Amino acid sequence: QVQLVESGGGLVQAGGSLRLSCAASGRTLSNYAMAWFRQAPGKGRAFVAVIFRSGSTDYTDSVKGRFTISRDTAKNTVYLQMNSLKPEDTAVYFCNIDFRSGATPLGWGQGTQVTVSS
Repeated sequence: QVQLVESGGGLVQAGGSLRLSCAASGRTLSNYAMAWFRQAPGKGRAFVAVIFRSGSTDYTDSVKGRFTISRDTAKNTVYLQMNSLKPEDTAVYFCNIDFRSGATPLGWGQGTQVTVSS
């Protein structure tokens, strides 16, 4: 049974930084393209960033230059470094396989809440 556990969220002022972590048991994350998604209040889950098996990355336009996705293979963990945070970044953040191209997602974790105050 695969379990994804997100952590690192919190309350931060605009302009601040947070680093989110996504740890997994039961699967080796580096075998997959892993992505971060977020769900703001009243909205659907949206793509934020992806790290491919090759190590290359991609981001949604609104976070380019501010967020950095990375992974630590030894720790089987994927990270999302978030800098210059804005109130519109407020959401629950989730990690999962990048299923946008048709892959079957893993079971969703509980997510981690990020709240950015103005």
